[in-house]
Amino acid sequence: MINLILFGPPGSGKGTQAAKLLKKYKLIHISTGDLFRFNLKNNTPLGLEAKKYIDKGELVPDAVTINMLTEKVNEHPDAKGFIFDGFPRNVHQSEALDALLKSKGSAVSALISLDVDDEELVKRLLERGKTSGRKDDSDESIIRNRLKVYYNETTPVFDYYEKTGKSVKVNGVGTLLAVFRRLCKLMNKL
Repeated sequence: MINLILFGPPGSGKGTQAAKLLKKYKLIHISTGDLFRFNLKNNTPLGLEAKKYIDKGELVPDAVTINMLTEKVNEHPDAKGFIFDGFPRNVHQSEALDALLKSKGSAVSALISLDVDDEELVKRLLERGKTSGRKDDSDESIIRNRLKVYYNETTPVFDYYEKTGKSVKVNGVGTLLAVFRRLCKLMNKL
């Protein structure tokens, strides 16, 4: 079973690349952003709680995120593996993911971080905000706050998995195909 954490700041291309990797490797994509949007759209209690934080560009509390993720993993007992996009966002979530996968007889195979500089990220997110309708992608101050939160709270996840030799950085700038080829080169080694 391949369990990949596709990692990087908001706007680094995680969702775009995950879609391409899914087709090639037949894995299940679990995007916390998609989980949040589903729960928000359906006005679930977890969705309403998450909305309070998302609208301010802050991270959703761990308990809410972990509950959403666990439900999604449990929906696919026969999966060949998962691509986790936007999760884990901190060491506590990393430990929760490790425990969840261990309970299923598996583990994280690798964390691949898409490396993109801040100005490119801001540009990408503002552009996405023009078509997505997402409030958090349309305001540069919220975007910069999201990046600050990412660097302060989320980057320790890279270090957590690096201790076990599972973290790798990949240049996330270039054409979609060029970035995809870089990712496939790493995936083929798992």
